[in-house]
Amino acid sequence: MLTLSRRQLLALAGVGGISGALTLPGRASAATPDPVADRYRELLHVHTRWVEEQWDTEIGAYRATDFCFVAVLGNAVLLRMEDYDPRLADVDAPTLKAKTLATIQRFAATNRLAGGAEWGRRLFWDSTFELYFVLAARLLWDDLDEQTRHNVEKIAAGQASYAYALGSDDDPLSDGWSPHGTAGGWVGDTRLEEMGVYAQALAPGLAWAADDNEAADGWRERFLLWATNASGLPAADRANPVVVDGERIDQRTTAHNLHDTFIVENHGSVNPHYQAELWRTAGRAAIHFLVAGRPLPQVLTHQPNGEQLWATLRLLASDAGEPVMPMIADRYHLYGRDILPLAFLAQVQGDRDAARAEADLAERLMPYLRYEPKYRLTKFSGEEKYEPEARAELAISYLFHRLRKNPVQPVSRAEFFRRASGTRDFGKDVGLTAHQSEHAFAGAVTKAGFVNFLWQPGHDNWLIDTRAPAFLPAGSRPVGSWTRAYQRNRDGLDATATVLTFDGDHAAGFATLPTGTVVYASTGLPGEGRLTLFNLDMPGVPGLSGRRSFTTPDGTSVLGEQGESGVTFSPRDARWVRMLGREPGTEFGYSIFTFAVLDTRGADLAQGAMPTASSEDIWNPARNATDGNPETRWAVAREERGRADSWLAVDLGSAVKVAGVRIDWEAAYGKGFVIQTSTDGLTWTDAAAVPETRSCSGWVGIDGRAGIVTHGTSRQIVVSAGAVSAPAPIIEGYPGRATNLAAAAARTLPAAEGLLISDADGFLSVFNLSPARVDSAVRLPSGRRLYRGTQIARGKGLEWTTGLAGGTAAVEPPRFLLDEPAPDGTRFEAADSHHLRITAPARRPVVLTVRAGSWSAKVRLRAGRSRSLVVPGHPVTPTADLARGRTAFPTSPLPAGMNSPARAVDGNPRTTWRPGESGRMVVDLGAVVAVKDVRLTWSKGRRRPWRIEASADGITYSVLGDRARYVAVAVQGWRPGDAELVELSVA
Repeated sequence: MLTLSRRQLLALAGVGGISGALTLPGRASAATPDPVADRYRELLHVHTRWVEEQWDTEIGAYRATDFCFVAVLGNAVLLRMEDYDPRLADVDAPTLKAKTLATIQRFAATNRLAGGAEWGRRLFWDSTFELYFVLAARLLWDDLDEQTRHNVEKIAAGQASYAYALGSDDDPLSDGWSPHGTAGGWVGDTRLEEMGVYAQALAPGLAWAADDNEAADGWRERFLLWATNASGLPAADRANPVVVDGERIDQRTTAHNLHDTFIVENHGSVNPHYQAELWRTAGRAAIHFLVAGRPLPQVLTHQPNGEQLWATLRLLASDAGEPVMPMIADRYHLYGRDILPLAFLAQVQGDRDAARAEADLAERLMPYLRYEPKYRLTKFSGEEKYEPEARAELAISYLFHRLRKNPVQPVSRAEFFRRASGTRDFGKDVGLTAHQSEHAFAGAVTKAGFVNFLWQPGHDNWLIDTRAPAFLPAGSRPVGSWTRAYQRNRDGLDATATVLTFDGDHAAGFATLPTGTVVYASTGLPGEGRLTLFNLDMPGVPGLSGRRSFTTPDGTSVLGEQGESGVTFSPRDARWVRMLGREPGTEFGYSIFTFAVLDTRGADLAQGAMPTASSEDIWNPARNATDGNPETRWAVAREERGRADSWLAVDLGSAVKVAGVRIDWEAAYGKGFVIQTSTDGLTWTDAAAVPETRSCSGWVGIDGRAGIVTHGTSRQIVVSAGAVSAPAPIIEGYPGRATNLAAAAARTLPAAEGLLISDADGFLSVFNLSPARVDSAVRLPSGRRLYRGTQIARGKGLEWTTGLAGGTAAVEPPRFLLDEPAPDGTRFEAADSHHLRITAPARRPVVLTVRAGSWSAKVRLRAGRSRSLVVPGHPVTPTADLARGRTAFPTSPLPAGMNSPARAVDGNPRTTWRPGESGRMVVDLGAVVAVKDVRLTWSKGRRRPWRIEASADGITYSVLGDRARYVAVAVQGWRPGDAELVELSVA
């Protein structure tokens, strides 16, 4: 929870406006270091260069298009700093202040709520920009004229009144945007964002309302209603009697905006940006209350199901603070859009994991800002209005830091990913299976239209482009899918396995392991085995140097997409030179700032020449590529963005000696292209092809960040700066540089008729890619690792018996380890992680040491004799307990005196559920299933009366029958010191 310093409390006292004495601290003092705030300060300064480009001399204010005028919020924060730096901002403070005040004055008067006709009143998206605008005005309140102050007050109060008057109806001005009343929606398109916008529209009016404002009580009630319902999940909320802002969640919350796996959809797909809207809209609202000196509504720090939503988002986290985008590509690497949710979670709610993600993102922001197009916080995709929005939210994030006594300290990066690790199958409707581990993120998308295998070794946000599938052919259209997520406390390991089936009995499988390693298997799909790599030159971001290093059996090669000096070739005579596209790097086709044709001395022959192109955008014509201005560019026409063979050619006027080209690409770059020359403009000759490639057999290391190993093929691995192509029946991907790739490639894999198997990192990834069930004996090369099931020692290895249904896969961890291989014929039967039976061969005794974690046993058996071993402790995995590891309610916030109900289903006998006064918990079994028995294990202490209830929908409960999805335990009259629930098991 954010705590204001005494200085800030005094400065922010009163609601009529900000005291003229308020000065925001600049760089942190040595006593309270805050490197994130220092970066935000620098970013706000440097980003002001973009702001100054928005000045419209005709209106005497920053321009209205795309709400660019709300850049005034960032300006206002800068002007309140005690160490404003005109050198960094490239504008002096008096000039910036004059422009800022003129803009506030103009747009306060033109807002519809103040009697104007230019903007405002619409909830989507005018109310969001009004929120920024009002805050900017409040920060500069003493500098505004009386009429402008009056207009600003009318905007804040008028928008609150307008939103309140709508009740739960649609906004008629917002083109159909709606929260769907208070019922919400979750399948296909969450209403979390919409309810958040309704709430934030009320926040400025409520925060700045005078004490005698009779409308404020109504605004507050409606604000709480929308803010509470934004993250509504009925099964969780109906089980949660906690009181927030004076009312119980189970009585205020009616919406259904989340899937029961705590993930949200937008436009029919998973997009974490919309999941983060919970804290983005909360942050926008919270800053008004804080700056106005008003207490925060409790719901902003006690959001229903907030912890579970954040845990899901961490499951998709990268090393850059920004989450992986498993389905949506049009909001990729929009760094400026991700700041505020993290800053709010970290600096207002006090979450140290969020502080880690915020710090990681902050490290990337300045290199990102300076990358072309310079001075933008949102690049590569998205809408133009995101830029002023990102500046406003950067300013708010800075305020969150400066309004704290001490910044929240982040956990280490290693600790963050340890805590974030886990797996989840989000269900067929969502079509996502995710696996976060300490060493990598991986997953599989099975939703039609978004099919993808995902791998982010080292959580590196800029190594593998996850918009393109990992190993799976691009544009794959499976006819069927199967997936499973393994859970450590249920199955003994975190892992996932996915199989996609295609027409013609083709199939592909993908397994993700606890080590961060992934295994791809297939029947031989055309175009498989490819990884698309990022290869931008973005100084300051690890790995983005414009080149990639590849280690192969033949040595190390460093390849660049086109190199700092461009593409060179043997000198030749040419009048025309062109770039002919082969493969665009993004969905936006091709776009070039500068196309230079080089002579033998490196001089540009093309500047000032008139180019032609296959097509051109009306705002970005071909002539821009040779006009000598690095800020203008050529881009293909919008309708031609999907065309791979677009081209740009320049006529040099006469035949001259040319020796290369230099291309300054926009974000819409050419992943593959050819440079061609001609003397007549009709016949073209290839001069050079990009990318440059290398080939090798068996294995390749990528930049020391990942390694690829292929098995069962004679085909070569081909690498370029932007891609790796490694077609093979089995491909193993290893994170980092610790794995000996040559040894991994040379080893003998397990073998079985009808199955494809890898034993990467000691785990068996078993794939049945045929349509029929396969039961087979598997030859395991290692004789020291014992897996669940029956295995018999053969030579130095083992023969393991397994069976898989058609179109499925399995991941098996080693359950026991032997110090030495057993004699031929020794039989091992591992029932689970704790029970092993060993039988010696009929004519030979056995002496061996068996281990499982820290436990070990020396086994001596006479010929033909057997012995059963039991490992002490818990949990035993895999388990038949239907409740183990499942979601339990209430979620967050928890009722007073109650700890997490998940402690009763985690398989750990050392953790217990404390019922508290509310005394009721629910476990979600995931689906309606047959229930034979429910068992409760209690700790020592007085055991209060309890009862078991059940439900199919999580809303209506009755006496437990023979089928249920939700099982509840209600404890009556629990008091501190009474017995606590150690385990709830369902069979």
